[in-house]
Amino acid sequence: MDSNPSNLVNFDNTEIAFKQKSNVELNKAYWLFKIIGSNFLTKVGPPITNFFLNIGLPIKGAIKATIFQQFCGGETIEECNHTIDQLAKGKVGTILDYSVEGEEEEHVFDATREEIIRTILRADGDPNIPITVFKITGIGRFALLEKLDAKQPLTESEQAEFERVKARCLKICQTAFDKNVPIMIDAEETWIQDTIDELAIDMMRRFNKERLIVYNTYQMYRHDKLADMKADHLIAKESGFILGVKMVRGAYMEKERARAAEKGYPSPIQPNKEASDRDYNASLDYCLEHINEIGIVCGTHNEESCKKLIQLIADKGIEVNHPHIYFAQLLGMSDNLSFNLANAGYNVTKYVPYGPIEAVMPYLFRRAQENTSVAGQTGRELLLIQKEKNRRAI
Repeated sequence: MDSNPSNLVNFDNTEIAFKQKSNVELNKAYWLFKIIGSNFLTKVGPPITNFFLNIGLPIKGAIKATIFQQFCGGETIEECNHTIDQLAKGKVGTILDYSVEGEEEEHVFDATREEIIRTILRADGDPNIPITVFKITGIGRFALLEKLDAKQPLTESEQAEFERVKARCLKICQTAFDKNVPIMIDAEETWIQDTIDELAIDMMRRFNKERLIVYNTYQMYRHDKLADMKADHLIAKESGFILGVKMVRGAYMEKERARAAEKGYPSPIQPNKEASDRDYNASLDYCLEHINEIGIVCGTHNEESCKKLIQLIADKGIEVNHPHIYFAQLLGMSDNLSFNLANAGYNVTKYVPYGPIEAVMPYLFRRAQENTSVAGQTGRELLLIQKEKNRRAI
C-alpha cells in the first residue's frame, strides 16, 4: 500500500473533476466564483435579491440560471433528476436536501415532514441517492427548541407542540428504517443543539440496532464536540447500536461568537482554525479505530482532511468503499475532491439543496456568509477552473 496519500488520489486532476461540465458550464462557474470572491454575494447579494423578489421583479429566472443552478438541484425533487444523473456519471451520489428553513406554522412543519419523506421514497432502491438528510428546525419551531435547551418549563400547549415535533422526527426515521435509506440529522446553533442531540440519540437507539440508518452531526469548530462524539460512542456501545457520525467543521461561527459576546458567556467556538483542524482529524482517527461500531460521513471541503482519511483507510487496510465511510461535499463546490475521490473508488456524495427559489436563497446566502471554510475556497475553485480551461484550450 502506498504510504503517500497524495499518490493515492490526485486532487489536481481537473480533467476528472470537471468532466461532466461543458465549456459553457465551466465559464459560467468561473464568473460565479469571481463574483463570490469579490464578496458581492455575501454583502450586496442578499438585500438586493430579497428586495427584487419581494416586489415581484422578474429576477427569478436570472437567479435560477446562475447562482441557483450552480449550487442547487432544482425547485422540486423531479427537477433534481438531471443533477442526480450528472453526478452519477462521475460515480458521485446525491444527498437530496430540502432547504426550506425558518418557518413557524404547524401546517408548514407537517408539509416539510412529508417532503423529507418524499426524498426517502425517491432514494429507495436508487444507489445514486445513498443518504438523505433533514433539519429539526424544518419540522419544529426554533423558539420551542431554544426553550427546551435552556431547561425552561414548557406550558401544556408547548409540551403538546414538542410531542408533535418528536412524532414528525419519528415518522421520518421510521420511513428511513423501513426503506433502508440512511438519514442524517443536521447540526444547528448551540443554543438548540442539546435538544437535537437527544432526539438523534433516541432515533439511533431505536433504528441503528442492526444497521446504520440515523446519523447525528458533530461540528468540530466547537471545542466540546470531540468529547461529545466519544461519549455518544460509549452510549452506543452500552445500548447496542451503531453510532452514525456526520463530521463537519461547522456553519454558524460568526453567529455563535456574536451571540456569546452579546450575552456574556464563553464562546463555544474553538480559539483558532488549527484547533478545529486538530479535533476534526482526531475525530477521523477515533472513528476509523472503531469503524465496525461507527459509521462516518466526512463532510469537508478541506483537502488535508480528505488526505488524512485516505491515509487512515490505507494504513488500517480498510476497503476504500467500506459502507461505514463516506466523503461529502456541497453541490457546485470542490469538484476536484468529489470526482477524484469517486474515481478512485471511495464512497462520495454531494449535498444537493432544492426547494422554491424564494425559500432556498436564504440558505444559500447563509452558506456564503457563515461558512468561512467555504468562503475561503473560492480562490482555489477559480484556480482549478482556470487550469481546466487552459487544458481544454490546448
